[in-house]
Amino acid sequence: MVITSCLDHMNGGEDMDRISDIRPSPIAGRWYTSDPKRLATSIDGYLNTAKLPSIQGEIVAVVAPHAGHVYSGPVAGYAFAAVRGRKPEIVAVISPMHHPYDEPLLTTAHRAYGTPLGAIEVDQAIVSSLEKYLQESLGFGLSLVTRDPEHSLEIELPFLQRAIEGEFKLLPVMVRDQSSRTTHALGQALAKVLRGQSALLVASSDLSHFYSQEIAKKLDTAVLKKVEAFDPQGVLDVEDEGKGFACGKGAIAAVLWAAKDLGADRVQILNHATSGDVTGDTYQVVGYGAAVVTRSSG
Repeated sequence: MVITSCLDHMNGGEDMDRISDIRPSPIAGRWYTSDPKRLATSIDGYLNTAKLPSIQGEIVAVVAPHAGHVYSGPVAGYAFAAVRGRKPEIVAVISPMHHPYDEPLLTTAHRAYGTPLGAIEVDQAIVSSLEKYLQESLGFGLSLVTRDPEHSLEIELPFLQRAIEGEFKLLPVMVRDQSSRTTHALGQALAKVLRGQSALLVASSDLSHFYSQEIAKKLDTAVLKKVEAFDPQGVLDVEDEGKGFACGKGAIAAVLWAAKDLGADRVQILNHATSGDVTGDTYQVVGYGAAVVTRSSG
């Protein structure tokens, strides 16, 4: 596992050439099946089962959970069913970094992410532009990491591979520092690099962890109300106030801030459930929510 400055690689062609090509999946076969046909069939089942409400306007972003597919797949299916058949050229997936890195914001040093459904190329030019804007606003940018063990970004990729029509490039960002300053700056920088592009934003986050079903629903509802109110600062504050929890609160907030800057004006909650709804064990559950962020036409 190697971490270096993003600028060290973006500004040096020879260094960039030494970066490993494809990030190998550390979770295929554990968090979801490693068999391509079974994986495609499973994800298509989640997409087909989702009963979407009427969605008004152009979709700018979605929020999706990131547990093992057997647990969160039914809820994630709602988020990705909403963008099924769409053709963005760039998909920015913003997730938390659960592992104890010191760096506040990270991205992959690999040229592509690998899943059983194939490789997704990382858009190096967009990553470089994002690095530039982050350096200007924060004084630091994206730290490159090889062979990271993070599941929360990768878990969304097979859904995107089945839902999105045609090929797309990836802008991957993992958030370790979930402060308002960092996530707001990230959101503003994402809007700058994606403005005018054919793009989709994805915020990866689970909700409450290991509470009873009854308590989890209260905590999850508090977070989802802030999401639905299009209130990124509120998403951060609700946890600080002890009223809710989302492990990817920074990812959600950054995506909401970016979507606002890109002209989005509405959030719809599409689905909410817990692991207890799958396993039947309601003593300690994890909450999952799906949402869509839209921009009114005209």
